[in-house]
Amino acid sequence: MRRGIAALGVFAAATALAACNNGTTTSTPSSDNTADAAATLTIWADDTRFSQVEDLAEDFTTNTGVKVNVVQKSESDMDTEFTTQVPTGNGPDLIVMAHDKLGALVANGVVAPVDLGEAKSNFADVAVKAVTYNGQTYGVPYAVESVALVRNNALTQDSPTTYEDMLASGKTAAVQYPFIIQMGDKGDPYHFYGFQTSFGAPVFKTNADGEYTSELAMGASGGTDFANWLKAQGDAGVISPSITGDIAKQAFLDGKAAYTVTGPWNVAAFREAGMDVSVLPIPSAGSHAAQPFVGVQMFYQSAKSANPVAAKQFFNYLATPEAQEKMQDLGGRASAMPSVSAKSDDQDIKDFAKVAESGALAPAVPAMGSVWNFWGQTEANIVTGTETPADGWATMVTNINNAIASK
Repeated sequence: MRRGIAALGVFAAATALAACNNGTTTSTPSSDNTADAAATLTIWADDTRFSQVEDLAEDFTTNTGVKVNVVQKSESDMDTEFTTQVPTGNGPDLIVMAHDKLGALVANGVVAPVDLGEAKSNFADVAVKAVTYNGQTYGVPYAVESVALVRNNALTQDSPTTYEDMLASGKTAAVQYPFIIQMGDKGDPYHFYGFQTSFGAPVFKTNADGEYTSELAMGASGGTDFANWLKAQGDAGVISPSITGDIAKQAFLDGKAAYTVTGPWNVAAFREAGMDVSVLPIPSAGSHAAQPFVGVQMFYQSAKSANPVAAKQFFNYLATPEAQEKMQDLGGRASAMPSVSAKSDDQDIKDFAKVAESGALAPAVPAMGSVWNFWGQTEANIVTGTETPADGWATMVTNINNAIASK
């Protein structure tokens, strides 16, 4: 249920926390925690988040008197425009985007570090990792999301923990698809990543601090095992590049599939259609736990913000449970604060939050941009037999390493 922020009490508490160094602080030095009443904070948001941020900003303005100008941008090129405009002084004070842009934004010097202070302990570990790059935190997270296994409760009540058990359960439902997952002719590493990690084949290696490096980790035996599994599932007719996202969604809506792997965006559609579904952890296909990619939504501060004090106030506000709950209600995504998602009366939010807690953070390193195309196409080619599992996977790894080295 949507509800407003309790007016001045929330902001007063946030400001008090900041004064005690418990709230978030930016790297811009200032002895004044109160923004100029004439200041206007400019935030860029994409088409999806625009109305949500407008609503949040309205509460912030009511609480602080600081005006906010929310500017709607296209998701497809917002990060590129931000990168080019910030150095000229024409960019916004804040921008809201997924965490996977962080590495490139830091490399281009267009975002400012933000110290989460003691508020850091209130966020999920995966959310803190998402805003951390080279040991420094940037921005404030507000939501986490991942794909999960979704079950049609009208067809089965099982909660399988292995891929084999899931298929066996789905077959007893006597429908067209015991299990359906989107792939498409270009492949879909995002939706398949949970299965890949269950073979011990994460995309990149991590350093001693748990941060991703640009060294691939999926070229070892685990990667080959996953490639062999892909071919076996393709031969069995379980997965296919002919299954697009729209086909998988419609088949599940039509009651033709017992299980699917998808995210909250489709679960909302299933609910609207009157379906009884449950959100479950992705079952393991290998000997390790399945860890789907976790994406984190966050607000970044421009390195050239004209209103750093107002930005600091906004971050203090965003780091309160009340603001986090509001964004959770507005966006339908689990809060980056576990205490907030746990109190939700939406079971799907609670269940997706649990899956995200044990998932794998999607890499934000610039090298990730060299991975997707080779990775997806190789998966699709292996399933169709265009490439053999071992050789195709090895060629993919070589191609990705060459692409990373050429940057």
